[in-house]
Amino acid sequence: MSEHIGTLKERSLHAAVKQWYSSPGDELEKRVAGYVVDIVRNDESVDCDRPLLIEIQTRNFTPLKRKLDKLTEEYAVRLVHPIAKEKWIVRVAADGETQIGRRKSPKRGTVAHLFDQLVSIPELVNRDLFSVEVLLIQEEEVRCHDGKGSWRHPEWTRSDRRLLKVVERQLFKGSSDFLQFVPPDIVRPFTNKQLARVGKYSVALATKITYCLKKMGVLDVVGKDRNAQLFSDRI
Repeated sequence: MSEHIGTLKERSLHAAVKQWYSSPGDELEKRVAGYVVDIVRNDESVDCDRPLLIEIQTRNFTPLKRKLDKLTEEYAVRLVHPIAKEKWIVRVAADGETQIGRRKSPKRGTVAHLFDQLVSIPELVNRDLFSVEVLLIQEEEVRCHDGKGSWRHPEWTRSDRRLLKVVERQLFKGSSDFLQFVPPDIVRPFTNKQLARVGKYSVALATKITYCLKKMGVLDVVGKDRNAQLFSDRI
């Protein structure tokens, strides 16, 4: 597990995913419609006579909102988002190189954690030329003992994320693809708490799922149970 894909520089996860995802003939870091795009690919499988534009985003989707909104007016755009299915925490000294320790994090990401970021751009899913692909990965998170961390962990700074392996991928091409996150056996209508229980999500994640599905137009609020909204599939 000591070897990893990509480089050890800042934002190496983004660089490594771009390297892993790109194919021969792709153009990297190309300017299109005034924006620099990670990967430009001529893809015959896309229902568009223009190239497929591939954007890789490892964190918050909000900074990409305007860019994606503009590009999807004319181009097929795929947003690729890596989520750590397994993570190892690597601690290094202030020099950024000397390893102090390495342990496996108990946290495990799933495809459903896409909604943590999708809440920023749920309406874009309804664009015919827009798709989202999730990569479940194994990664290392590097923390540097430099005394410049957050108020919660002032001694440690999260300095890097390293790609170890891509273990699974899933592509979403339209709003109906996201209905899989509502378990088929859940009794309709349902609340966020009921979705969390049946789907084995946290309540916070279930709330993000219903919010996104409402914005996508595949879920409706059909009433209330006390103060809790009731949701059901849009007919």
